[in-house]
Amino acid sequence: MPLVHIELIEGRDHEQLKGMVKDVTEAISKNVGAPKENIHVVLSEMKKEHYAVGGVLKSDE
Repeated sequence: MPLVHIELIEGRDHEQLKGMVKDVTEAISKNVGAPKENIHVVLSEMKKEHYAVGGVLKSDE
C-alpha cells in the first residue's frame, strides 16, 4: 500500500488538488505497479504564516 504525503502552502482550489491527486496516483500506479485503489494520498496544507524559506515567512513576501 503506497502512502504519499504531500505538504503544500494553502491557496489551491478543489479542482487543482483533485487533478494533482489523480496524476500522483496514476504515476505511482504506473511506476510501481500498485493498483490505484491501494494508493493513499494525504494532503497537508499550511498557512503562509507557518512556513518560511531563508528565514522569511511566506506571508511576508
